Amino acid sequence: MLKMRDLHEVPVLFELMAHPEVFPYVRHKAETSDEFYFITRQTIEAEENGELISRTIIDEYHQPIGTINLFDLDQNHGFLATWIGQPYFGKGYNQRAKEEFFDMVFSSYGIEGIFMKVRKTNKRSLKAVLKLPYAALGNDVYPEVYAKVNPDEDIYDLFVITKEHYMSYQQFRSNGAEATDEEVS
Repeated sequence: MLKMRDLHEVPVLFELMAHPEVFPYVRHKAETSDEFYFITRQTIEAEENGELISRTIIDEYHQPIGTINLFDLDQNHGFLATWIGQPYFGKGYNQRAKEEFFDMVFSSYGIEGIFMKVRKTNKRSLKAVLKLPYAALGNDVYPEVYAKVNPDEDIYDLFVITKEHYMSYQQFRSNGAEATDEEVS
């Protein structure tokens, strides 16, 4: 479902990113394929320098369908940015990619919290965040971060996924599955 970013995927990802239902919500926009090559190269270098964590989301045929990134790493926290191409909307890729990414960053990178700023008018992103049972509204819990993402006007809601909440949820889910298996036998 996830793979390291590479330059070979740029043409496919650029075409998916350029769709009008996707482009407005992409953090690092590119107007041309050459510009997207440059941004992708910068992203790969920034990951090598420990400045961010970035993966390509792939489908079951190993074709690139979007990206998932953790930007602005600071004190074991970062901001999540995800986009998936329009043909893949509503097929469950977003949630599966996020869970695989969260497993990776919480267990292998020492990340303690993931922030998500969601534009209050972006119904698709809000709906996706509300599907995550381990995500919490962070507007009041992290007032300094909330103020940072809304410096002039109240545009974004801030959500947070902590390592503790995510791991607790995963443990609960796996314990619940084990109990169900025992009941069946």
